[in-house]
Amino acid sequence: MKIFKVFGGFIIAIVIAVISMSVYTVDEREQALVFRFGEIIRADTEPGIKFKMPFVNSVKFFDDRIQTMDAEPQSYLTLEKKNLIVDSFVKWRIRDVREYYVRLGGSKARAHSRLSKRVNDAIRDEIGKRSVKDVVSGDRVLIMDTVRKATDQEAAGLGLEIVDTRLKRVDLDPAISETVYNRMRAERERVAKELRAQGEEEAEKIRANADRQRQILLAEANRTAEKIKGEGDAGATIIYADAYGKDEEFFKFYKSLEAYQRTFNDKSDLFIVDPNSDFMKYMDRSSPN
Repeated sequence: MKIFKVFGGFIIAIVIAVISMSVYTVDEREQALVFRFGEIIRADTEPGIKFKMPFVNSVKFFDDRIQTMDAEPQSYLTLEKKNLIVDSFVKWRIRDVREYYVRLGGSKARAHSRLSKRVNDAIRDEIGKRSVKDVVSGDRVLIMDTVRKATDQEAAGLGLEIVDTRLKRVDLDPAISETVYNRMRAERERVAKELRAQGEEEAEKIRANADRQRQILLAEANRTAEKIKGEGDAGATIIYADAYGKDEEFFKFYKSLEAYQRTFNDKSDLFIVDPNSDFMKYMDRSSPN
């Protein structure tokens, strides 16, 4: 009885082992190939639990996620025969896992090697048709779209799909970068000089206009001042004449005092004059005749 139990347990273990060898799971991030003695019999591209013949079939799994091929920067010639250093990358994934295994042995390294050569050739063709300006700014999206389509056609024969291509960086060759920089600096300096000259011209116009306005204002002020002065002098003349008419002797006396004040405004002044002259008339202490 004990022998039957041991034998039954052995049989159950074999059955469990066979079942476990007959079942496998395909993850949603994977694709699988089922082989029979090294020959591909089917491709499992949908996730889930799968079955195979134990000891006869074997399974290989491949990453179904988008892969990135980051290429080394390469030198390319533009339409003007100028070197550009271009750094690019490619996004790809498995399109046909069976074809991918047959053509490339399911190797990412082989896939990158084949794609790198094709991508470089396509970028070289597109950049060779364009100027530096077009590559750097104008046609980058168009270049990448054209490269992706051209590369995808060849990649389809390898069981791959090109999802996207991008230019990460585009630089001028160091040998010509300095020349381009100097030309750009000279252009900026020319523009700066032109702007400064325009500024000086505008400043001269403003200063000339200000001087003209100043002269106009001064002329107007002088004219107004002269007019007021003339009106004052006329009024003073009328007042003097009126005062002279009222008391002629007092008027003469007052005017003489003003003349003395203007003449003898300092103690050191020396004035030689005839005492009997009309000027000295009111300097005499005696009463005037």
